[in-house]
Amino acid sequence: MNAIPTTTLWRPTGPAELELVRESGWTAWPARLPDQPIFYPVLNEDYAIKIARDWNVPASGVGYVTRFRIETEFVIRYPVRQAGGRTILELWVPAAELVEFNRHIVGPIEVVHEFH
Repeated sequence: MNAIPTTTLWRPTGPAELELVRESGWTAWPARLPDQPIFYPVLNEDYAIKIARDWNVPASGVGYVTRFRIETEFVIRYPVRQAGGRTILELWVPAAELVEFNRHIVGPIEVVHEFH
């Protein structure tokens, strides 16, 4: 059996987005709002923790860090963007491509940290 190579990504999120992920059966990210043209998962857990703790908690009282795997062959089409320091790395997925992006998620989206 040949396993599909995957890349692990993290996504800091608030309670509203997490509820939509839960409603998908932990298999998909929800459509972006009109003022959100980019879906940006991040490439390392520490950066996701910082966003969830420092931005999501003040904004909504709780912040979550999720982890998911995606097919490497698919995800390499998206350039890595440096959003600040060397380890502050994101993928920028156009909102219009999110349905296709979701089709390449392997396994469930998991909550790995929660901050209040």
